[in-house]
Amino acid sequence: MNKLTLTCVIGAGLALTLAGCVSKQKYEESQQKNTELEQEYQQLNQQMAAELGSKDMQISRLQNAIKLSINSQLLFPSGKWDMSESAKQSIAKVAAILAPHQTTKIVVNGYTDNTPIGPGLMKEGVTSNLILSQKRADTVMQYMISQGVKPKLISAQGFGDADPVASNNTAEGRAQNRRVELTLASAGG
Repeated sequence: MNKLTLTCVIGAGLALTLAGCVSKQKYEESQQKNTELEQEYQQLNQQMAAELGSKDMQISRLQNAIKLSINSQLLFPSGKWDMSESAKQSIAKVAAILAPHQTTKIVVNGYTDNTPIGPGLMKEGVTSNLILSQKRADTVMQYMISQGVKPKLISAQGFGDADPVASNNTAEGRAQNRRVELTLASAGG
């Protein structure tokens, strides 16, 4: 009979509950994944900084993922979803770093500011910031696939003006909110 060791988190004044317990093996697996993710983050951060060295890209470490934020001014002209040639070069560099050893899912998230869609975009069928952000995320995803990223391990999602990172009351804030984020989720997370 195997012995099961449990590690529990006990909150102040709370009774020990089975729901708050995990096996020692699961805890150790979680710690190992965390260590591996931290190492992957450090390596990716160094590669991206060396290759791109851009203030328009930021890498951050999340609990179970790594996030690369790219300022949309680097990628798209205002009100457009076709990438410029310089944007394609930057995304190609990112894809070249990620694609060769890709084992984790990449999620491309598109965001906009809260500026209403103008008549020009409406004529092209873009009636909301949500649609524009989805088109931008799809464009980045398709280009990354063309650069060797595995199609089964990448997806795109538009969020429109949801989740702003700055105030939409200034031009600078709106520029920060127009962004694309690449999230590399850990295999277990």
